[in-house]
Amino acid sequence: MKYILITIPVGLLETNCYIFADAVSREAFVIDPGGDAPVIIAAIKKNNLSPKAIVNTHGHWDHIGANRAIQDAFSLPLYMHAAETAFLTDPVLNGSIALGGGTPSPAADKTLCDGELLTLGSLKLTVIHTPGHTPGGICLLTEDVLFTGDTLFCGSVGRCDLPGGNESVLNASLKKFRLLSPFLTILPGHGSACVLEKEFKHNPYL
Repeated sequence: MKYILITIPVGLLETNCYIFADAVSREAFVIDPGGDAPVIIAAIKKNNLSPKAIVNTHGHWDHIGANRAIQDAFSLPLYMHAAETAFLTDPVLNGSIALGGGTPSPAADKTLCDGELLTLGSLKLTVIHTPGHTPGGICLLTEDVLFTGDTLFCGSVGRCDLPGGNESVLNASLKKFRLLSPFLTILPGHGSACVLEKEFKHNPYL
């Protein structure tokens, strides 16, 4: 196996935080640390990983809630799509105002764009811009895995009635999945993993 994949459901909404690492170099991305920072930090240390960056698939509070704590623990840069950076520090946009406000995340250190290539040792992840759930939502594509954030769930898709959501834009984003290998494992922001081929057959939104 070329990579190490650790899935940790975190926070009130059991957001899937993924730790994705190169099996040789042990370099890792922390994808969507939405809460429970001590659990995430412990998993990184237990597996002797060297985190390289935090990557947020989008800026809702349940995906960014532990950004600050993880960043402070490992001195990591924070990656976010350019269209979504305002969500990180705006409690209205990211929804944290419903939890009493505050600023759950620092600002982004690096902005991402569609088609950008991220590297972890010998691994490569391609950024796919999939707006609709939010303006700057992204998926991350590797050779056999696709991290979909809240764009695509197994059997469903992300809601579009929150700030920045747009149903027609999401529908356009979903068409991008038809260009990908049907054998990809889908790793969504919430819930269990599945295979894209089965989603083509059974997900009513695809």
